[in-house]
Amino acid sequence: MTWRLRLHGVGNASAVELGSAMATLERDGEPWLTVDCGGEGLTAFLAHYGHMPEALFLTHAHMDHIAGFERLFVAHYFDEARRGKPRLYIPAPLVPLLQQRVADYPNVLAEGGVNFWDAFQLVPVSGHFWHRGLRLEVFATRHHWPDTSFGLRLPGSAVWTGDTRPIPEALAKYADQGELIAHDCALHGNPSHSGIEDLEREYPPELLNRCLLYHYASQEEGDALAARGYRVGRPGEVVDLAEPIVPQVPTA
Repeated sequence: MTWRLRLHGVGNASAVELGSAMATLERDGEPWLTVDCGGEGLTAFLAHYGHMPEALFLTHAHMDHIAGFERLFVAHYFDEARRGKPRLYIPAPLVPLLQQRVADYPNVLAEGGVNFWDAFQLVPVSGHFWHRGLRLEVFATRHHWPDTSFGLRLPGSAVWTGDTRPIPEALAKYADQGELIAHDCALHGNPSHSGIEDLEREYPPELLNRCLLYHYASQEEGDALAARGYRVGRPGEVVDLAEPIVPQVPTA
């Protein structure tokens, strides 16, 4: 079985040419779970796969990561074969934020009679959730405000931080099996995002060597990060992953 991470976009909210930060975990070349739903990222997803995501995890509710949700709703609601089936794994604290920012518009359709969530299967999640037989882990990150941003771990395979400041204590726990770490990083940090000097200060070399940097500001900034010796994600790039650790479920 082959696992890969496909980067649909790697830029920050202003770097439209790099696409909104969004990726898909692939199993044997097929989309298995998509992370976030930005506008440019969703366009890239459609261009590659030819259909909308059918399973999605949300890291946080800033618009560059959720701007595609209205298109996602329309595509699935008006497809009777798919209506109510796509799974949305949403960290529980984000559900009210997503409701406020996307789902609470008066009459999601002008004709009325429809709820935003009718198009999906909403699965609120906390510390972990199960998807297609595998257990994934969810952890809080440091972005903008407490309990508003979360990372994702596919044990033994990949960690996606989402937008974050350095989180050494979290990665010591959630990236301890040699996982690739897709990490928010720009050339210069700010109160909501990591800069490369932040990561160099907070992380040991072994962990930095496993990082794939994304959410930077421009092609030139990505080149500058690469010139410092770091692995930098590029739009459309596909990264090979290790086989996930299959959980051992006790039997009676």
